[in-house]
Amino acid sequence: MTAEPISENKVAHEIPTYLDPNNIGPYEIFLEQVDRVTPYLGKLAYWTETLKRPKRILIVDVPVHLDDGTVAHFEGYRVQHNTSRGPAKGGVRYHQDVTLSEVMALSAWMTVKNAAVNLPYGGGKGGIRIDPRKYSQGELERVTRRYTSEIGLIIGPEKDIPAPDVNTGPQTMAWMMDTYSMNVGRTATGVVTGKPISLGGSLGRSDATGRGVFVTGAEAMKKLNMPMEGARIAVQGFGNVGEAAARIFHNHGAKIVAIQDVTGTIASERGIDPAQALAHLRTTGKITGLEGTEEIQRDEFWSVDCDVMVPAALEKQITLANADQIKAKLVVEGANGPTIPAADDLLAQKGVTVVPDVLANAGGVTVSYFEWVQDFSSFFWTEEEINNRLDRIMREAFLSLWDVKERHNVTLRTAVYIVSCTRVLEARALRGLYP
Repeated sequence: MTAEPISENKVAHEIPTYLDPNNIGPYEIFLEQVDRVTPYLGKLAYWTETLKRPKRILIVDVPVHLDDGTVAHFEGYRVQHNTSRGPAKGGVRYHQDVTLSEVMALSAWMTVKNAAVNLPYGGGKGGIRIDPRKYSQGELERVTRRYTSEIGLIIGPEKDIPAPDVNTGPQTMAWMMDTYSMNVGRTATGVVTGKPISLGGSLGRSDATGRGVFVTGAEAMKKLNMPMEGARIAVQGFGNVGEAAARIFHNHGAKIVAIQDVTGTIASERGIDPAQALAHLRTTGKITGLEGTEEIQRDEFWSVDCDVMVPAALEKQITLANADQIKAKLVVEGANGPTIPAADDLLAQKGVTVVPDVLANAGGVTVSYFEWVQDFSSFFWTEEEINNRLDRIMREAFLSLWDVKERHNVTLRTAVYIVSCTRVLEARALRGLYP
């Protein structure tokens, strides 16, 4: 296996004026990833600048009345990175540290992700710079409805379909769907995915991302001759993705030896029952203090003795400062962009296999695609049908991408980018430029 060292000789990019050239942010990671895949694209490399520039960026002001009678203003974003293969698709996150660069990067990764599992979508992403913990349910509803109205110009069932992301969920999507529907004068269930079941949501959606992490992780374990029974799993992030992945790994005989979330880090050589951990978190508001576990320092998580590590929190978590501490043979990225390129190279040099985010966490958007199709047809599938279709798509995508990895002797991440960028740029080349 050869790492593709790009960090030592970065390609100079013409940075858009709305980004700080001295601190580009998460989008710089995506630019580096495009650079390292370009030599494998042949004649399609002619179009790679298309990948480096988002198609459309909308920045909106989100003013709302707060419960105390004052008016607050929040920054909102919606970025459509590429729509060559279909409408934009991607989540909306509420977080106090959301930036334009981050949303640009997330939308670009969605382009790659959708192409990796061959969904008929391009990449999109949205975000509001807000700490939702500081606001009431009513305030968050008003924020959501105003934001939806502001971006309503560019979203729609055949234009751009938002979904849940960090700190958003089915209720957020219900408000978004209702607001859009009121503005267009008809019920448009297909404008968002990740909705409640009673509003056209899909069975299996809540566990879909974590389930995809498990399926791709399990396939990678087979390739690496790692038995599932008794495998030691460390999970960073215990939200929708991390909790579901931990639970499904546990249910298949693996042992969860460490969990980290925003409230702290716990470890246990005997193993942690994710159901007990979730119940404890809901009761106490924190992961620490669970009976049978010990609390460890946040930085110690990376050196936990484990076979598989699942970073399922935020981007830029695995860096040069901690990559060398990782003892796992396999890293399965549940979060978006959790590993910086230089750390990716270091892990490859250590012989650590990384199942990249644009493949590992594609289960969520895959079931979002199922939901979108079901909404258009008004015909809904059983949860068993959903899970079987999801497992098949994720498994087949992993195996085909593993073959590309082996054929080119590259990392699995580069293999995904080879396939995805080829698919996107072929569509771009065939469509040509208008006018």
